[in-house]
Amino acid sequence: MDRVQRALVSTYRKDGLVPFCRTLAELGIEILSSGGTAALLRAEGIAAIPVSEHTGFPEMLDGRVKTLHPRIHAGILAVRDNPEHAADLARTGIPPIDLVVVNLYPFQETAAREGAAFDDVVEMIDVGGPAMIRAAAKNHAHVGVVVDPADYAEVAEELRARAALSPATLRRLAAKAFRHTADYDTAIAGWLAERADGGTGASWPQALRVSGEKVQDLRYGENPHQSAAFYRVAGEASGLAGAQVLQGKELSFNNILDLDAALGLAVDLQDLRGPGCVVVKHGNPCGVALGTTPAEAFRRALACDPVSAFGGVLAFTAPLDAPAAALLVEAFYEAVVAPEVEPEARAVLARKKNLRVLAVGPLAAYRRTGPDLRRVTGGLLAQDWDAGIEHVREGRLVTRRSPEEQEWEALQFAWTVAKHVKSNAIVYARADHTVGIGAGQMSRVDSARIGTQKAQEAWKSDRPLEGAAMASDAFFPFRDGIDVAASAGIRAVVQPGGSVRDDEVIAAADAHGLAMVFTGRRHFRH
Repeated sequence: MDRVQRALVSTYRKDGLVPFCRTLAELGIEILSSGGTAALLRAEGIAAIPVSEHTGFPEMLDGRVKTLHPRIHAGILAVRDNPEHAADLARTGIPPIDLVVVNLYPFQETAAREGAAFDDVVEMIDVGGPAMIRAAAKNHAHVGVVVDPADYAEVAEELRARAALSPATLRRLAAKAFRHTADYDTAIAGWLAERADGGTGASWPQALRVSGEKVQDLRYGENPHQSAAFYRVAGEASGLAGAQVLQGKELSFNNILDLDAALGLAVDLQDLRGPGCVVVKHGNPCGVALGTTPAEAFRRALACDPVSAFGGVLAFTAPLDAPAAALLVEAFYEAVVAPEVEPEARAVLARKKNLRVLAVGPLAAYRRTGPDLRRVTGGLLAQDWDAGIEHVREGRLVTRRSPEEQEWEALQFAWTVAKHVKSNAIVYARADHTVGIGAGQMSRVDSARIGTQKAQEAWKSDRPLEGAAMASDAFFPFRDGIDVAASAGIRAVVQPGGSVRDDEVIAAADAHGLAMVFTGRRHFRH
């Protein structure tokens, strides 16, 4: 790259732009600019030649056409050591442009705004910006391209040092520029595809494109022989990829999976009363509870399966305070996530320097957007997220006995947790805490048995399920699961229904004097 003599600056995001352009001006670099960017620079006392003056052609069509001109694109695309290109520039009097500083209209932000009009979103589809970025990135051997304000400082420092950019810097910036336009086009294509069927959401797009920005390399994947990395999906505003890591070792692949599982359940607990705590191990909840304080919720959640909880991850629905922090540092946990971590709690948690502590902000803002994707060999599965949870009281009572008030609350709590337990899932619970959980078994009756055994071990009682409620993530194919739970003392059941043997299962519940509610929706989690 030769010495940078001329820069084209046209940005929507203005953060950091003024000091960067002031550096360009101090280095004697001529600045071309357009629209609001030119007005800002001039107001700050930085000389900027309007693009319309440079091209000799006025902006038109409400600004849709301003940089789409040969004097812009020939200046960017000319290969400096190509004699024919040099002759073309000389013949037409077009000066070369050595640096392109551009970022794009906020399409994603506008599209995500609730109630945004279709035409307003379309107007945020930038045309001239991507054209300039792609032109500069293509000709990166001779032209620098800056799309991210985070790069201003490094570029300015290098220009001060050598009046040009190194080949390594040019290639890195070009790669970032193409990622930038690819993400932008992916967002536009996805948004339009969603509306191609008239906005009904009745069909999936013919082509599915997902773009991610690397957050970090991971030490390894699920096992030490697997390499791994963590990516933030373009357009995703909430979740672990944007969490603030307050302390601890670097997150591992399995930590992230477990924290996401815990956080998803914590979000669903928000509609229930009181602060909540979720303990997850290997992707499954092993204890969930509500309390009057985070500390009480933690104690209750831990009591469900203290053996499995060792080395697990924790999620809280309320800000983590010092009393809860004092309890959890008594044992080994991999990570804890909460909306906020109070300063006093951070001081306590610092005693466990390897404990990963994350703050994700208000859970009310937590949204699973885009499709739920899973890789299989040679393919990609896409589905809607299993969002929301049913109100059990709105379900269909199918037994002679109705649940009592405390049983309704226990059914709702158990059903909320069961959605997040891997199939086949059985959850035994009271109104504010789980009592036993059976997860991931090949037969539902085995899950029912394991849940009772877990409860007996944890609570050191032969009848810990007396009067408790049971939730099943899918229908009972036979009555045996009901028989097992009833013999352990449960009094109410919630399940989706839908088995060819529903009548047999209902008859079993009536025979045992149980109340049973069908929700009409299952929550498999494979």
